[in-house]
Amino acid sequence: MIEYENLDFGEIMEDGFSIVTEEINEKDLPPTNENQKVFPVLPVRNMVMFPNVVIPITAGREASKKLIEEAQQNNELICIISQKNPNVENPQEKDLYTVGTMAKILKIIKLPEGNITAITRGVERFKIKNYIASQPYFKAEITVAKDVPTKNKEEYTALLENIKELAMRIVELDPGIPNAATFAIKNIGNNDDLLNFICTNANFPSSEKQKLLEEKSLLARANKCYALMHEDFRKLELRSQIHQKTSRDLDKQQREYFLNQQLRTIQEELGGGTESDAEELKQKAEKINWSEETEQHFQKELARLGRQNPNSPDYNVQRNYLDFFTDLPWEHYSKDIFDIPKAQKVLDKAHFGLEDIKKRILEHMAVLKLKNNMKSPILCLVGPPGVGKTSLGKSVAEALGRKYVRVSLGGLHDESEIRGHRKTYIGAMAGRILQSIKKAGTSNPVVVLDEIDKVGTGVHGDPSSALLEVLDPEQNNAFYDNFLEYGYDLSKVMFIATANSLSTIQTPLLDRMEVISIAGYTAEEKAEIAKRHLIKKQQEANGLTHRSFKLGAAELKHIIDAHTSESGVRNLEQKIAKIARWVAFQTAMSQDYDPKISIEKIDEILGVPRPKNLSEITGVPGVVTGLAWTSVGGDILFIESILSKGKGALTMTGNLGNVMKESATIALEYIKAKHESLGISLEDIEGKNVHVHVPEGATPKDGPSAGIAMLTSIVSSYTNRKVRSHLAMTGEITLRGKVLPVGGIKEKLLAANRAGITEVILCEANRKDVEEIKKDYIKNMKIRYVITMSEVVELALEK
Repeated sequence: MIEYENLDFGEIMEDGFSIVTEEINEKDLPPTNENQKVFPVLPVRNMVMFPNVVIPITAGREASKKLIEEAQQNNELICIISQKNPNVENPQEKDLYTVGTMAKILKIIKLPEGNITAITRGVERFKIKNYIASQPYFKAEITVAKDVPTKNKEEYTALLENIKELAMRIVELDPGIPNAATFAIKNIGNNDDLLNFICTNANFPSSEKQKLLEEKSLLARANKCYALMHEDFRKLELRSQIHQKTSRDLDKQQREYFLNQQLRTIQEELGGGTESDAEELKQKAEKINWSEETEQHFQKELARLGRQNPNSPDYNVQRNYLDFFTDLPWEHYSKDIFDIPKAQKVLDKAHFGLEDIKKRILEHMAVLKLKNNMKSPILCLVGPPGVGKTSLGKSVAEALGRKYVRVSLGGLHDESEIRGHRKTYIGAMAGRILQSIKKAGTSNPVVVLDEIDKVGTGVHGDPSSALLEVLDPEQNNAFYDNFLEYGYDLSKVMFIATANSLSTIQTPLLDRMEVISIAGYTAEEKAEIAKRHLIKKQQEANGLTHRSFKLGAAELKHIIDAHTSESGVRNLEQKIAKIARWVAFQTAMSQDYDPKISIEKIDEILGVPRPKNLSEITGVPGVVTGLAWTSVGGDILFIESILSKGKGALTMTGNLGNVMKESATIALEYIKAKHESLGISLEDIEGKNVHVHVPEGATPKDGPSAGIAMLTSIVSSYTNRKVRSHLAMTGEITLRGKVLPVGGIKEKLLAANRAGITEVILCEANRKDVEEIKKDYIKNMKIRYVITMSEVVELALEK
């Protein structure tokens, strides 16, 4: 059997021509045997060879391989002829056409499976005269059949131009022909060769190609070829039109269905898809211990996921919802540690002082140990910055053996941040409360709600109102988050809120929390905190060892008194960090320095110290030291008054609020009514104007607590009696001459202590506030309690 392969247009271009032009130089081949009389005949199927065309022929039978190999060795031409019936396995003489093409073997390629491929080039047409032998292969005598050229050259050239153009259009329409075939057609310069090339490679039936080969006249062959090409072109054009029309007729739903089926197949191959998503969620749900009601809700939502198209946006929304639903720690609680002595050691190690909050936490642990199922308290730690409110929450979590999560509420102005978004919105997510629960991995963590007093109100609702449900022990056992759309139990969560001021917190929200006030530290406490924590922390932060520098008790007290003025220790830590950086610079520069930092060196590093006793500047009539409360702790302020000629008018400056202005007006009216008992003449009151000023005019000031200080200042100016040194006062006044209590006593007394005040005047009703303060805080301070304004003047002014 002769096996062969007639490669298509593109394959001949790429496989055939590339071999000939790049690897075979015909000049290097041995010359053809010119004395050859008998020619070996190679039968082929489904192909017809034309002169001057290169075609690869693959032979599989031993006879065919022997024919090709011997022909190459003898430098003989071979005769390639087509079978009439391509299905005949062993053709005889009657099965072969009589007209074929002589070919020259250019190269033989041996294939791995034992076949060989011969690269052949057609030479001339021939006609069989008679067969001489059939074994081992056909041999015959032939007659050369020359092509008859045309006399009408112009017609022939024009016809070939049409054939060439039509061939390139066929290449464009037929997807089976590579575009590179256009290059071959354009680069064949000879018309006869172009005609034979196209006849060989066109998609005509073999019988039609044989008729073209048997045609002697080139013009007639070209006409017949052109007609066949037109028919082929019309078929291709019709196929293209049908394909385009069918593509347009496919509607959107059919295309989506087809693409979805493909995508589903791909997802299944990669382990994805709806079924795998549902299976994954089921496996996660099996590990969760939740109630039967919660299980039913989950199964309902899971069934909804299965009914949705995987490529629709709703599918991803539902998948994200179920992921979050199964990631929540339903009914999973960490085990509390009831070792109260150990918890006390943990709290004392992490924080110095703060006795009230430590006592409250230990009480909670004691009750929890006895009852084991109590609702967690909601504590609100109120105090100035830098006193350790936030870090205390972490220590509480460590003492209880619970997870710790911090939620920053500062600047929050969107209710959805607390309660979450509806899951139908793009980018919807749960609120910060449930996200923190998910992050903790347990349903009873310690959650610190930091800066709860700085929650704002915006166009998207009031977050403070959303916190009402979170922080209500009677409601938060079924906290409703808009994203979850299902109640979640927050009753076992221990919430610790922190705030600098209670004035901006809603009254209903404040009512739900147990407020614990944390005042500032005394100088001794600050020194102890620095010795235990701050110095070591800054040494590690700046790459130093504990031997790099030392700060003694006197040096720490100097830093606290001369370089800081605060309730907390944040500014103190910054000063110690500055010293640590100076030491690090000296070490890096290999310069000698004394590790024991002296007071002089501290002033050199930190700058000029502030005055030690601010109260000493009140040694002139009309200047009184008052005590004020601010959001960052207590502070002292000076009330100044001066008299000038006029008509008894009162003017006030210093960026004062309405309440503070009213206090000055009340003081002056009281003085006018009681001028005789105060030793002030009526002529002075009616003939002099009073100007009251509170320094630091850029800072807004308000409140009634400066009332007695304003009264004392004005009386001091009228009587020209100085105010006793190192004396401060705070209290509200009335027209009846009574002194009323004020708030923030602990913060104010600590501020007075820092300023070197040794004597303070307070309302008698504030005695209970002073008794709650630790005695060590005010051991060097004398507290005077008064009921009436006349007592204030008697105590404050020198004789």
